[in-house]
Amino acid sequence: MSYQNFIDLNDLTKAQARQLLDDAHQRKAARAGLPKGTVDPDAPLRGYALAMVFDKPSTRTRLSFDLGMRQLGGETMIINQAETQLGRGESMSDTAQVISRFADIAMLRTGPHEKLTEFAKHGSIPVINGLTAFSHPCQILADLMTFEEHKGRLNGQRIAWLGDGNNVLVSFIHAAALFDFELAIACPPDFMPPQAVLDEALASGARIVVCATPEAAVTGAACVVTDCWVSMSDDPATAQKRAKAFAPYQVTQKLMDLGDAAIFMHCLPAYRESEVAAEVIDGPQSVIFDEAENRCHAQKAILTFCLNTAGK
Repeated sequence: MSYQNFIDLNDLTKAQARQLLDDAHQRKAARAGLPKGTVDPDAPLRGYALAMVFDKPSTRTRLSFDLGMRQLGGETMIINQAETQLGRGESMSDTAQVISRFADIAMLRTGPHEKLTEFAKHGSIPVINGLTAFSHPCQILADLMTFEEHKGRLNGQRIAWLGDGNNVLVSFIHAAALFDFELAIACPPDFMPPQAVLDEALASGARIVVCATPEAAVTGAACVVTDCWVSMSDDPATAQKRAKAFAPYQVTQKLMDLGDAAIFMHCLPAYRESEVAAEVIDGPQSVIFDEAENRCHAQKAILTFCLNTAGK
């Protein structure tokens, strides 16, 4: 079977990235008026099975891939680490080869990026990065789709990122080089994204501006994006340290007013009065639930891309 993995956005060409985003828009438009459980008229993945492997808790990733695959006519299998031999130390190599005998495509939501690439190396089916500690490309495709619904084509627009230089930001950096938007970043000095990721993106022509203050990043931006500051795995001392470092980067209405009629995005889960003020995330500039819905349409574009069934 001819297939393509979806590991990171910077593995794509500009043409492939644009086609993925266009396909996501088209798949959403084609479902207008259809019940959620209805199979898409073209049902391009009828007879295909998706294995969803979860090392980490999930709401949006699980729902969007499950429903997306069903709307495409396919089936899903959910595999949680605690309920399989993965939880007892079976190697990722063996797991990948076994799953490849039962499924046509796999999505992994895991921790170390190396676990994902190890699966891709030893499996014989396409692999999708549902999230790793390094990157989150599926989220960014949905975010960019949401942006274009509200603000038009990405080319030449300014998107501001505030807070942690985490996996979501890494994928935004990758996207900046593909879609020709300006990415303005404001992170505390100790929480910057990996320098190698920035250097690679800048070398490829990405327009990335590292700003000294949140105000500088948001000024003139069409979109403001942030993420939670503290992970569930952080101990109390680490959580307190992070909260103190990020406090000046909270997205407030005063900051939003510096943007160019900016929309607000957050991949969720969110913590009101922590990384974002309640009046912002619950206000008219917030598009967080459009983002969440668009995960489904973006995942469908990714699934058909990986299985080479897009447009069929």
